[in-house]
Amino acid sequence: MAAQDPIQRFHDWFEDAKEKEPTLPEAVALATADSNGAPSVRMVLLKAFDDNGFVFYTNLESRKAQEITETKRAALLFHWKSLGRQIRIEGAVTQVDPAEADAYFATRDRGAQIGAWASDQSRAMTSRFDLEKRVATFTAKFGVGKVPRPEHWSGYRVAPERLEFWSEATFRLHEREVYIRDGGEWRTERLFP
Repeated sequence: MAAQDPIQRFHDWFEDAKEKEPTLPEAVALATADSNGAPSVRMVLLKAFDDNGFVFYTNLESRKAQEITETKRAALLFHWKSLGRQIRIEGAVTQVDPAEADAYFATRDRGAQIGAWASDQSRAMTSRFDLEKRVATFTAKFGVGKVPRPEHWSGYRVAPERLEFWSEATFRLHEREVYIRDGGEWRTERLFP
């Protein structure tokens, strides 16, 4: 029987994926849409989750960030092929507070910290050399000192309003169970595959 708390159920499935999924079990497809409803999707990495939501980090000037600013909503899809499982999450999106973003940024390796400064994410560049020059510039700027979090880099939290747990079954008769936030409570439904 499914756990009554979908966040605990996610935790259990995620722990299983961390043990059995060979590559990046924290990789998740992030779907956003612009103000005209045109969708886009890309992979990001889940960095934290709790009852308040699912957190990933990005450049705040990226396309995904612009679309989140416009609509304040997103969807996530975890697909663990080796386990035959998926979890879909939909909800409102808010930016994490600066202290949370600073704390996470401090845990990143130095190359990723420099990369956050160097990349004009989602903007056109003439050649790879443009990026390499910017990496060199910021490497020199920060020397061997601490690399602070750039103002244009932070995290987003997707507050779950709907979570669907999908398990592969024979003859494509998959198991689907959805949790829908109804006020402060969760209600569940089983769905036809």
